[in-house]
Amino acid sequence: MTVQPEPKASVLARCGQIVTGLREAAGVGAVIADLVSLRAYETDGLPAYRQTPLAVVLPETTEQVAAVLAFCQANGVRVVPRGAGTSLSGGALPLADAVVIGLMRMNRVLAIDYADRVATVQAGVTNLAISGAVGGEGFFYAPDPSSQLACMIGGNIAMNSGGAHCLKYGVTANNVLGLTIVTMAGEIVTLGGAHLDAAGYDWLGILTGSEGQLAIVTEVTVRILRSPEGARAMLAAFASNEVAGAAVAAIIGSGVIPVALEFMDRPAIHACEAFAHAGYPLDAEAMLIVEVEGSEAEQDALLARLAAIIRRFDPLSLRLAATAEESAAIWKGRKGAFGAIGRISPDYLCMDGVIPTSELPAVLGRIGEMSREYGLAVANIFHAGDGNLHPLIMFDANDAASMAKAEEFGAEILKLCVAVGGCLTGEHGVGIEKRDLMPVQFSADDLDQQRRIKSAFDPDWLLNPSKVFPLGAPPVLEAA
Repeated sequence: MTVQPEPKASVLARCGQIVTGLREAAGVGAVIADLVSLRAYETDGLPAYRQTPLAVVLPETTEQVAAVLAFCQANGVRVVPRGAGTSLSGGALPLADAVVIGLMRMNRVLAIDYADRVATVQAGVTNLAISGAVGGEGFFYAPDPSSQLACMIGGNIAMNSGGAHCLKYGVTANNVLGLTIVTMAGEIVTLGGAHLDAAGYDWLGILTGSEGQLAIVTEVTVRILRSPEGARAMLAAFASNEVAGAAVAAIIGSGVIPVALEFMDRPAIHACEAFAHAGYPLDAEAMLIVEVEGSEAEQDALLARLAAIIRRFDPLSLRLAATAEESAAIWKGRKGAFGAIGRISPDYLCMDGVIPTSELPAVLGRIGEMSREYGLAVANIFHAGDGNLHPLIMFDANDAASMAKAEEFGAEILKLCVAVGGCLTGEHGVGIEKRDLMPVQFSADDLDQQRRIKSAFDPDWLLNPSKVFPLGAPPVLEAA
């Protein structure tokens, strides 16, 4: 597919002047302009696509971000926001004529209020660092994407990230209370605050999941929660993907909501066991990891109810953790799943569609058929409880035909998700990966209205262009 729009010749011709202006706005030490150093920013978690940016700016304050954006607006320079670069949809892919604003130096915890159960941090604080900052007082931050050790809260806001525990606690949008943002014009705006529901329009709802299209987030106020008394997991193995999918639907339909409900198929089980030696059942075609939390009595009661549901589907094995250590062993392979797949395939595409849980058996069966049709292996590892699929399509990026087949296979999976009543993305965002599939889910009127919102925030379409909306479509519409 065509990944990037043509660079602006007028901007490239003024490269030296632009770098000088950026240094005046943010400081000499905040600007990277030499080719060798710029290569570190040429891609993100979708490494099949690469582009060296014009320059990179690493601000430390909201005011520096504002000065850089105002300069870029005045000079017609496109801007790509970047957190840790863990985006799996190409959301932080640069352009040749764009300035990347990296937020990794904005990594301070600004305030913690345990009485009101909120924390305010800069956008470059990692997801796991928030829990680390409050854990000593018995609190945690709930959303836990697999990349939580590296991914930053600003990027989580951009993509509305989830994680294994979002089934109980919700995704990023359910845990954010306030934002400080900077518009493309350099205006600093505060939205929401340290309270559960802000009055007026739902600005937080518009900004969370907007993929850097509307503004750059520099500070975030999040909910922090009391840590549970304890948690325990169980592992259930099944003879087929379809039976495991039916078990998931039965669990959700029962009204018993575990804190996490994760799915792995045979290729994923074998890859993760070879990588982590977690004691996974190698004779199984599919496996569920189910976790509950609460007091010991509550854990016992919930695990017993869930085990009774699972036994209706004749599991090959059912293993209930008796201790926190046994639970950690069950989770060990799942937490290292993406790295495990990387050991057995040169490259893989991690898809991110969402479906109704009742459709899991049929969709998993069809993905298996498509795998055989395309001649590409696929490992299914995903958040089964909320129907957020993550099929990992294995291919070789050095083989153009293999890569083309992988992209086509991935597109067919996402079309299938929409066809059964789901959507294109659950937590990875649209980026460039799903950009050309947007008309599959949205009508022309839907997309026009989304573009009008984009134009209201960013009239010149300078913020993270070439993402989300199909290339070749009208780039700018009059704001509603």
